[in-house]
Amino acid sequence: MGEISCSNGISQANGADAKNVALTGYRKSCWYEEEIEENLRWSFALNSILHTGETRYQDIALLDTKPFGKALVIDGKLQSAEVDEFIYHESLVHPALLHHPNPKTIFIMGGGEGSTAREILRHKTVEKVVMCDIDEEVVEFCKSYLVVNKEAFSDPRLELVINDARAELESRKENYDVIIGDLADPIEGGPCYKLYTKSFYEFVVKPRLNPEGIFVTQAGPAGIFSHTEVFSCIYNTLRQVFKYVVPYSAHIPSFADTWGWIMASDSPFTLSAEELDMKVKKNIKGENRYLDGKTISSSSTLSKAVRKSLDNETQVYTEGSARFIYGYGSALKQNRA
Repeated sequence: MGEISCSNGISQANGADAKNVALTGYRKSCWYEEEIEENLRWSFALNSILHTGETRYQDIALLDTKPFGKALVIDGKLQSAEVDEFIYHESLVHPALLHHPNPKTIFIMGGGEGSTAREILRHKTVEKVVMCDIDEEVVEFCKSYLVVNKEAFSDPRLELVINDARAELESRKENYDVIIGDLADPIEGGPCYKLYTKSFYEFVVKPRLNPEGIFVTQAGPAGIFSHTEVFSCIYNTLRQVFKYVVPYSAHIPSFADTWGWIMASDSPFTLSAEELDMKVKKNIKGENRYLDGKTISSSSTLSKAVRKSLDNETQVYTEGSARFIYGYGSALKQNRA
């Protein structure tokens, strides 16, 4: 759904064919455009196109954008941007690891770009991180191009596994203190939507959590209009599996929306903002750019409209009744071609 448009009228769908388009001389007038929904598009100017390609599972592009720096785009959806990725990754990682009494072992589902592992490895208590991503080409691409995560990929505590997250969790005997879902958005035809289902949470994720274990997942757009795409459904699905479920959100400028995460456990989340600040100071190396105790606590205070919608949500996410965000994955694009 992402397009690169240039001043000579070229408009090329993001993917492997994009590298066949000669863009030299037009860089100053190139734009990236993403279709957020049927009648709404989000665009920004490019300095250059650093790479485009296609893996077995996904289309991939790395763009040098004027407003957001380097931006990673997969299947026509912006995944992260250099200028503000810290908001997404701090929000995904730190609330769960701070609420856990002593997080030592972490399993990441997805996370191929390495930013989630980077934030986890800042925690002094962490002894082992397993990062499981299905797409080796994306991982190798990110290792080569995203130098900000170079140290994370070389950290001896990180075990990198190329596999389907479901198969990997099912085959492993050890349990984890925190399991993190840093998966691509559930889009029709994409590789990840089955990892948002009730059966997956109940029979694969939860049995792999240690006592007091916490599961957290990115959960798609959480804006005043966009939260009904998948956020509310994922929240209701997790409520069927875990005793305590906390939705929270933050605005991410490069996504042009508020984004959502959901944290779940059978142990309550009881830390105050002051207690969270104490743990940040004690447990995390370096300084967060976005999160502190007050930010974490306030992030779960959603608007009246979103709270009401979440309270009234009835759909449970299953393979037969899946919801998707707008767009579709490369497998479905090939079928529709």
